[in-house]
Amino acid sequence: MKLVSYAAAIAAPALAAAVLFTSLSGGSEAPAVRVADAGALPSVNMEATVKAAQIDPRRADTTLTPGAKASVLLVERALRDRKLLDAKWVDGYFGTTTVTAYAKYQKSLGYTGVDANGLPGKSSLTKLGAGRFTVTHAIVPGARVSSGGVVINTRTRSMLAEAKRLLGRNLVLEQGSYNPGGDTTSAGTHDGGGVVDISVKGMNAATRTSVARALRRVGFAAWVRSPSQGDWPWHIHATAISDTDLSVQAQHQIGDYYLGRNGLANRGPDDGPKVTVRTWDEYQRQ
Repeated sequence: MKLVSYAAAIAAPALAAAVLFTSLSGGSEAPAVRVADAGALPSVNMEATVKAAQIDPRRADTTLTPGAKASVLLVERALRDRKLLDAKWVDGYFGTTTVTAYAKYQKSLGYTGVDANGLPGKSSLTKLGAGRFTVTHAIVPGARVSSGGVVINTRTRSMLAEAKRLLGRNLVLEQGSYNPGGDTTSAGTHDGGGVVDISVKGMNAATRTSVARALRRVGFAAWVRSPSQGDWPWHIHATAISDTDLSVQAQHQIGDYYLGRNGLANRGPDDGPKVTVRTWDEYQRQ
């Protein structure tokens, strides 16, 4: 009886390899999937997770962001196991408590400023998932570059270039990103990445609206701002959805945009052109 068991143990790995080979050679795929996937880690969809981290804190209820629950749960469980998030908040809802916990995790890695803004970045998310989950649909803001005399990142630059192509005209930037303590009327939205103010000099009302529409199409939350709304001249304010360098204030603008609001402190109804809300990443996959 012992000899039979020993022989079976020797034969088992060879049988598994044969099943996998059969599948790769055109045989039944089901056995190969079971063999190949044994021990595989689950995955966190970074696009969905970052979207939830922008929208959920601005909700009036605990509605979950579509498509994000499974990924958010993996992130929350990892934060819980690091004693950064109480178990009662492991619910698939990336609300304020989870954002705060993630910011604490980023700071524990030595990150500061916008690198510890509570939005999962590719580097911190990958480290959090070591041995627990893999990261798919990664978002990378890219390097900081100079454009038109202001600083933006390469993701924002690509988005602006596509908006210009759609419009068939140039866009002049009045204010860029990474400008902490800059224009006080901006309320901190330009402190991080992904945010620009665009000049509307020489534009009539219809043109201003068409520019805002093009910016929204490529993944910005964009609004035409008027002097009646604040202490500023006419301009277009645009915030890149899911830029992981966003300041906290800019994150709130994105969440409000998804919820049909105007991105201002009064959280009034959205007054911009109606388009299907898409991120830059989703736009590129159209």
